[in-house]
Amino acid sequence: MANDFVKTFVKVCKNLQDPCHVARFQQLCGVQGTFPDKATQPDSGQSDPDFPGLRKRVQTPDAGVGNGAAGDATSAQVNGMQGDTTARPDGPSAAANVDPDTARAKPLRRNSLTGDVGQEFLIHNKFLFYLFTFGTELGNEMFFIIFFPYLYWNIDALVSRRLIVVWAWNLFVGQSTKDMIRWSRPASPPVVKVEVFYNSEYSMPSTHAMTGTAIPFCLFMLTYGRWEYSFLFGLSVSLSWSILVCVSRVYMGMHSVLEVITGFLYSLLILAFFHQILDKIDNFYMTNHYAPLVIIMSHVSLGLVAFSLDSWSTSRGDTAQALGTGAGTALASHVNHQLGLLLDPPLSSLPLALPAFSFNMAALCLLRFIIGVAVILVTRMVMKAVTIPFLCRLFGLPTDDVRQARQHMRVELPYRYIVYSVVGFSCVSLVPLAFKILNLA
Repeated sequence: MANDFVKTFVKVCKNLQDPCHVARFQQLCGVQGTFPDKATQPDSGQSDPDFPGLRKRVQTPDAGVGNGAAGDATSAQVNGMQGDTTARPDGPSAAANVDPDTARAKPLRRNSLTGDVGQEFLIHNKFLFYLFTFGTELGNEMFFIIFFPYLYWNIDALVSRRLIVVWAWNLFVGQSTKDMIRWSRPASPPVVKVEVFYNSEYSMPSTHAMTGTAIPFCLFMLTYGRWEYSFLFGLSVSLSWSILVCVSRVYMGMHSVLEVITGFLYSLLILAFFHQILDKIDNFYMTNHYAPLVIIMSHVSLGLVAFSLDSWSTSRGDTAQALGTGAGTALASHVNHQLGLLLDPPLSSLPLALPAFSFNMAALCLLRFIIGVAVILVTRMVMKAVTIPFLCRLFGLPTDDVRQARQHMRVELPYRYIVYSVVGFSCVSLVPLAFKILNLA
């Protein structure tokens, strides 16, 4: 009985991992590849004889050694929609049959570090293209740079800093699991790579699905009862957010159905664990005398573990970036508490209600957001410009190729930690202090 269940479970998992499901979903959503008629070797990776059942992550030929001819030839092309309705995989003779709503497109967010430019494709449904592009952006760096600070400065500082704790740990666990399981991305062909930024990473589980589940459901977990809204509304928003991000990863050709489902369930498991201890973690960070030492040592140690799991990929930098941000915000929370700068409302004021809308309030929120994000972006730019050359000189590495330098652990790990810990600290401590000085708090 048990053996039959295991066999059925394995069979279902293998079926859900089949890239043909991804390709069929993309076709259903109006994504059409421009693959050559001649069969080519898919980029699904080769079996590793030393690790039966595992597949090597595919690296582009010019990854880490400069742009190369391919990168130079395509760097001038614009990612995303190009609006050309005459190109067809069937050749120019088929141009007369082209739907006027069809557009050529290049893969989104070309990765400048790997030089991967991807394969051109056709979009027959622009609405779904933009919808799922928005969905996948909900798991990217720029969204976090906007979302977490806005939540901290304008809505609820406690919720924001606790959300960052869960996000950082969730991303660490997900990325580390990827580097231990070592499954490559869905094979192309038949899958169309609508996005290629993360194509050099391993694939199982989907960390976009994990963060796209952790953030809305943790937000729901932290705000329900603290803010006045109905349970059904909160659950509906959380579920819709999560589903949009998860489905977008299949649409983008970055994950199989199995990897997205696993990421969703994995994230819920992590949330169940943090639900019991998140309040204690937050209080420890703020009040314990040894908290700064514990924060720095724990986050750096986790980064060293993540960087030792496998060879370089963009996932290592993302892991260090999340841990650095978590360390910076935790240190800032400790400093804020010690200096009496906490923005948390008193318990007697709970549950909180959204204030009545006014143009003055909207203008104040917008002004705080613009000033704060400008400070964060300038801080990140300056720290990157200073940190990478300094680390290259410190470790005797050439400074003329930033891409190659950043693939060294001695540069990538401290660079990400230093830059994003400063960014996190600025967001939680320095920017609110500036608001007080400017009378914007």
